[in-house]
Amino acid sequence: MVEPLSLPIDKMRSHYDVVVIGSGYGGGIASSRLARAGKAVCLLERGEERQPGSYPNSGLGMLDNVQFDSPIARAGSSTALFDVRYNKDINVVVGCGLGGTSLINAGIGIRPAPDVMATDAWPVELRTEAVLDGFFAHAESMLKPSLAPRVFLEAGKAAALGAAAKQLGKTATPLPVLVNFDPLPNDVNHVGVTQFPCVGCGDCVTGCNYRAKNTVIMNYLPDAKNHSAEIFVRAHVGHLEEADGDWRVFGKTVDEKGNETAFRVSGKVVILAAGTLGSTEILLRCRENGLQLSAQVGNHFSTNGDMIGFAYNTDHVINGIGLGARQPDPKSPIGPTATAMVDWRGDSGVDGRMVLEEAAIPGALADFLAPLFAAEAKLQGTHPSQSRLDEVKKEYLEVESNLLGPYTGATRNTLSLILLAYDDSMGRMSLRNDRLRIDWPGLGDQVQFKEASELMQRVTSALGGDYIQNPIWNELTDHNLATAHPLGGCVMADNPDRGVVNHKGQVFTGDPGGGIHEGLYVMDGSVVPTALGVNPLLTISALAERSCYLLAQDYGWTIEYGEKS
Repeated sequence: MVEPLSLPIDKMRSHYDVVVIGSGYGGGIASSRLARAGKAVCLLERGEERQPGSYPNSGLGMLDNVQFDSPIARAGSSTALFDVRYNKDINVVVGCGLGGTSLINAGIGIRPAPDVMATDAWPVELRTEAVLDGFFAHAESMLKPSLAPRVFLEAGKAAALGAAAKQLGKTATPLPVLVNFDPLPNDVNHVGVTQFPCVGCGDCVTGCNYRAKNTVIMNYLPDAKNHSAEIFVRAHVGHLEEADGDWRVFGKTVDEKGNETAFRVSGKVVILAAGTLGSTEILLRCRENGLQLSAQVGNHFSTNGDMIGFAYNTDHVINGIGLGARQPDPKSPIGPTATAMVDWRGDSGVDGRMVLEEAAIPGALADFLAPLFAAEAKLQGTHPSQSRLDEVKKEYLEVESNLLGPYTGATRNTLSLILLAYDDSMGRMSLRNDRLRIDWPGLGDQVQFKEASELMQRVTSALGGDYIQNPIWNELTDHNLATAHPLGGCVMADNPDRGVVNHKGQVFTGDPGGGIHEGLYVMDGSVVPTALGVNPLLTISALAERSCYLLAQDYGWTIEYGEKS
């Protein structure tokens, strides 16, 4: 039995040195680092605490773990693991639970290209790559990114991406992922948490049930607890108010039956780390309650240039469907969700701003895949010319897949693709009826998404498959898109005319002189002012590490770094 990280809500004190709202990368880092500075830290998380072994591994389990928000209605528990936001132009999926989106992402830990940080989208203090080097190192020392072993890199999906890359004159390279692949001394990691090697189930994005993925509940959060931080879950924050040199946090707790109870807690320092959507929503609500802020709150939303596609029914055995409730087979490993990428950044032409990664679809979705892929292939699939014999063979595999399920035939031979590029970060978030909405007319028509789709089609052709683009990106949906990497809304900038926080994460008052609200910070993906062109978790972490370091410096606190608790 694993000891819980969180405390009962009735143990919450009325005042702390630091109150952190949100428990993903930003909130986990802030709680750990400032607790290490000897401060009394309270962390508030809206979701539940979930430990490995409790994540969904079936279709029914997935349905029970989804909350859905659209302009018309909400459905599902407010603490459900998968928080799906539907909007006319863009849909967003984020994690809800102790550990935030780290629970449901692929855990890909790569740094952005140097030219990304050199643009004037960033405050001047951050426009050189070297500024973040030490903070990337701090984050990497806790999150432990590593390359998958050969047994996974030579498995179906990574090998197929490598074969396609070679045909296109490129090379697939291993991805650093936040997954433990090696036995640890006494099965205990660097912060004293029990952890085991990856079994290759392919289910990283529905929650690792094998204690192998380096989510925030495996490092920063237990480290925060080791240093006396107090963690509370099912705590939904509404807004903040400044009073007598402190910040008051107003919210409600939600019990297992859905009953709500109001709470209030105060802190000398409050750190918003509720994610791109959550922190923006809270600041928008603060403004409605009279807090003076930059007019840029809610602006500069980015999808991080995300696109997905599928190389359906290829000539390769991909084995890219996660196992769900099935037992891992060492002879036929899937590997982590993602293990390899092809990097076009720096190349000439339209491809020169793109990174392509292979992925496994989680086993909890397996039962839905064969009929979905078959239908989409008939409706929109495109495949290269081939002999009639090959066509008959592929049609046979497709029928076999529909009859026998996703672990054979056409679905077994399907490679899932994730492409990261850029957009113009011009989405807009606002509150309507006290609920966050995102508007971005024409987003799906931007040329980079068409170029990304064409690149994935070339990769599919190299594998002899039918290309299926993102099923929701079509004329019937006005080219609606989806992202799991939302950025922006409280972006960093040199002044409040361009952003919401300064380079330290301090919140601007909105006055032209660049004044800040003492003690109020934002540390999460909402501060990132531009698409990064890579998975953003490591950049978010480095920025949070830097903000904590500068906060401690300003207050005369000393953070004790190092692995020993």
